[in-house]
Amino acid sequence: MFDLKGHVAVVTGGNGGIGLGMARGLAGAGAWVVVAARNAEKSRAAVRELEKAGGQALALSVDVADEGSVNALLRATLDRCGRLDILVNNAGINIRKQPQDYTLAEWGQVLDTNLTSAFLTSRAAYPTMKAAGHGKIINIGSMMSIFGASFVPAYAASKGGIVQLTRSLAAAWAKDNIQVNAVLPGWIDTELTQRARREIAGLQDNVLRRTPAGRWGVIDDLAGIAVFLAARASDFITGAAIPVDGGFSIQG
Repeated sequence: MFDLKGHVAVVTGGNGGIGLGMARGLAGAGAWVVVAARNAEKSRAAVRELEKAGGQALALSVDVADEGSVNALLRATLDRCGRLDILVNNAGINIRKQPQDYTLAEWGQVLDTNLTSAFLTSRAAYPTMKAAGHGKIINIGSMMSIFGASFVPAYAASKGGIVQLTRSLAAAWAKDNIQVNAVLPGWIDTELTQRARREIAGLQDNVLRRTPAGRWGVIDDLAGIAVFLAARASDFITGAAIPVDGGFSIQG
């Protein structure tokens, strides 16, 4: 029920952080992983890592906020791999500022990269998945899909939108046997959160105090949920938003 041999997975932003953790899980379960990102050198390094671990992977460049680039990614995936079974919408950015300090361009950049990109890639993947009679789409939300914070207005809006987009796509495409779910990571040790710890006083201790598991997550903590939501095991699960957070979201 968790075997992904013969399946092809596109992971946007799959060359680092949470995306790489998910790519590791999918490759380990047998999927051919397409690492889709802008930094070609970093993507090639991720592919080498996945192949060294016995997986099958390739790197393709994409600007997830550009419709033409997204459509080209999906065409290249089909040309190179012959199919598309799994899409992980992971690419994202954050600009930490108080709301009153945001420019409209900064707001648009975060929303386009985090939210509009998931719509573009999902829409582009839909015809292929429908024709195949099955598909799995995994959207990456955040604890900011649930909670607000003064310093991430655009990021929180985009990640809240990811959950609602997930539900809408799940409702629309269930008849085509396409399951669409969201993963809401807690505080995971990545380059993004390492920068946050430098910028936000007390964040390290506050996260540990709030997290029942008593630790920050690591990217490999996302590998299992990626495999589950990509595999037959989750065929009757759609529209869900699943925290992977060590209990952060349940702590009063």
